[in-house]
Amino acid sequence: QVQLVESGGGLVQAGGSLRLSCAASGRAFSMYVMAWFRQAPGKEREFVASISWSGNTYYADSVKGRFTISRDNAKSTVYLQMNSLKPEDTAVYYCAADFRQGILEPDYDYWGQGTQVTVSS
Repeated sequence: QVQLVESGGGLVQAGGSLRLSCAASGRAFSMYVMAWFRQAPGKEREFVASISWSGNTYYADSVKGRFTISRDNAKSTVYLQMNSLKPEDTAVYYCAADFRQGILEPDYDYWGQGTQVTVSS
């Protein structure tokens, strides 16, 4: 089992950058697929990016070229570098973990509490 705690959210102007972090506790972090999802007000939670234990990455089309997911297994932490932010990126961002690299909520058993990202126009 793994516990996840996100940090790094905040308020930023359009065109700005933020870096989210997700610290994991528990065993075998390096074996987990790590992912970021987000949920905007009134919308369903959606996939943003994922990274496998070997470093394979996947991105939603809406963030490709602007966001970068990375992991530091020594620190049991996964990051989401967000550049060229847009108002439509405003959402609560969630970290997730599992052994499968999927793009759907049911693909992940472990979730953090979320961190708010607000992009002003």
